[in-house]
Amino acid sequence: MFKNSINLFFPPVCAGCHSFLLSNENVICTLCRHNIPLTNHHLNPENEAFKKFYGRIPVEYTSALLYFHKKGIVQELIHNLKYKGQEEIGTVLGTWYAEDLKNSTIIQSVDEIIPVPLHKRKLRERGYNQVANFGRALSKDLNLKYNDSVLFRKVYSKTQSKKNLLNRSDGIDTIFDVSFTEKDHHKHFLLIDDVITTGSTLEACSHALLKIPGAKISIVCMAMAHS
Repeated sequence: MFKNSINLFFPPVCAGCHSFLLSNENVICTLCRHNIPLTNHHLNPENEAFKKFYGRIPVEYTSALLYFHKKGIVQELIHNLKYKGQEEIGTVLGTWYAEDLKNSTIIQSVDEIIPVPLHKRKLRERGYNQVANFGRALSKDLNLKYNDSVLFRKVYSKTQSKKNLLNRSDGIDTIFDVSFTEKDHHKHFLLIDDVITTGSTLEACSHALLKIPGAKISIVCMAMAHS
């Protein structure tokens, strides 16, 4: 009743195009869902996201759900998720992608889902990690443990999106570290993030996780930058 009253005065709008949502639509309107650029990475284990890390880190699997284009629907979704407090976008995308990933034999071998962490100061400033709900939705629908305590960020830094490509990787290997016990040995970790751009952040996180004896790494993201 209370929710219906709020919707009467503040009707929900699409997180992609800001048009009013119909009663059967949730977060993203049907038109945006139809027009959103899907990568279909899950259909090809040797996809472009996987190849991006060739010679950089030993990954078991890599994929992203969507293509990220400047001034596109996906950029609007990620912006609203990161900076407008619309955490439900992560839940929707996680639930969506879980359906695609359910039949992957590699994903079925994953032990835990690990989010790219925010520094404690950044977490206080933003109030939430933008990939948390994405990870929790994957966790629920793929029946995998979500663990945000193994990997942590040691250094507070300005947002990567405001740095040019040449400077993004400067010193990034010193930013992340891990806290683990013998129980974490030989686990297959699924590292998650919002957007794959240069891959430097994911590479640094993977290097940190690979300090754990016998660790294996796979990567799944909401989107991948695409020219």
